[in-house]
Amino acid sequence: MKQHEERGSAAELLELLKGEFAPRQLLSTPAELENYDRDASELRIQPQVVVKARGREDVQKLMRLANRHRFPVIPRGAGTGLAGGCLAPHGGVILALAEMNRILSIDEKNLIAEVEPGVITQHLKDAARLKGLYYPPDPAGLDQSTIGGNAATNAGGPACVKYGTTRDYILALEVVLPDGEVIRTGVQTRKGVVGYDLTHLMVGSEGTLGIITSLTLKLIPHPAAIAGMAVIFPDMGGATRAVSEIMSRGYLPCAIEFMDHQCLDLVRNELPFATSGQDAMLLMESDGPSSQVASDMEALGDICREMGAKHLLPAAGEKERARLWDVRRMVSLRIHDTAGLYIPEDVVVPLSRIADLVASLPALERKYGLKIFAFGHAGDGNIHLNITAEGKEFADRAEAGVVEVLRLVLAMGGTISGEHGVGLAKRPYLTMELSSASIRLQQGIKKIFDPNDILNPGKIFP
Repeated sequence: MKQHEERGSAAELLELLKGEFAPRQLLSTPAELENYDRDASELRIQPQVVVKARGREDVQKLMRLANRHRFPVIPRGAGTGLAGGCLAPHGGVILALAEMNRILSIDEKNLIAEVEPGVITQHLKDAARLKGLYYPPDPAGLDQSTIGGNAATNAGGPACVKYGTTRDYILALEVVLPDGEVIRTGVQTRKGVVGYDLTHLMVGSEGTLGIITSLTLKLIPHPAAIAGMAVIFPDMGGATRAVSEIMSRGYLPCAIEFMDHQCLDLVRNELPFATSGQDAMLLMESDGPSSQVASDMEALGDICREMGAKHLLPAAGEKERARLWDVRRMVSLRIHDTAGLYIPEDVVVPLSRIADLVASLPALERKYGLKIFAFGHAGDGNIHLNITAEGKEFADRAEAGVVEVLRLVLAMGGTISGEHGVGLAKRPYLTMELSSASIRLQQGIKKIFDPNDILNPGKIFP
């Protein structure tokens, strides 16, 4: 095989793979490859071949073959990412891990779970709950995204304001390295400091250092009760001041989400109260012992009223809470469906700067002819900015708008990606945040793990 920069032919690659894998594991026709040319971003790249792994041994076989013949391997979970991280810009093989989807064990005594990377996040949460346990990470696509994919980007979600991100629940990993060797990182205990922390180096590395084939996850007791509340404020400033006041008074909700007025415009018909003008919405939840939850929700409501809230809608029951979250998740779908050009950005700013960032968006919209929707995790400053235009012919203008937004975020002390990763989509902007020395050091780490640059090449680094 040729070096991946030159792209070996798909036919040549397929012949190599036929000697190692069953026919049902290989996808190569245009119809078979159709769903593997994309993730949830707007990027589209046709792959050469897909290998469907059934277990660790398949991953090892593929990596040994790739290392010998120097073709790229791109790990893929459910394809729900938003940064092009599972696409194949240099050809090679997409390694589909979705069929490695067993929950191997849930240990109720030690509060840990052992899972394969293709397990759907919601399936693990449901299985843990049946045993009275809780796996807190809850990325937006948790009913589709895989645990392995969550680990690859260190996915977060609404609950991370109280419970942290995926990284905080990974105790150990089984990883296949680019040469096919298997290593076990981490521990099965709550503490462990023997050697470098390779587990957390792998988490967030976007499949560029090794391929995760199993994960040992920390679980916690399931909260006894949970209640929610939707609150409408006359503007974004009032909503963010309420968030600061809630947290400064010592309350820590398990979710604090916000939607700006443009997002509310999209779902106005789904809301049980009227909104208008610059209204913004907070969606809050509290969990814990029943008496504490009731007390906390009352206090949160009082604080919101102090901060000028116009409407409060309590959601104590499961059905009421589910309806509010359905509205929140509906926003992304409606933005995507109504926009001719759609660029999902995922930035983080200090809590005190959320309102400042949102307030700056109208001027950018006017300057570049864009429409920018802002929603996300008010409790940790993670804002999802969906930058849209009427059609793809406005891509250059939208790109210029994205760059200005990211510069503004960095000037506010923020970061250009909170949970989507870098992948292909944000690779051009890496130098805006990281110094050349930092990038050089990280590229050196990549070289140590993957000297032949066969594992997810072309991602992250410019």
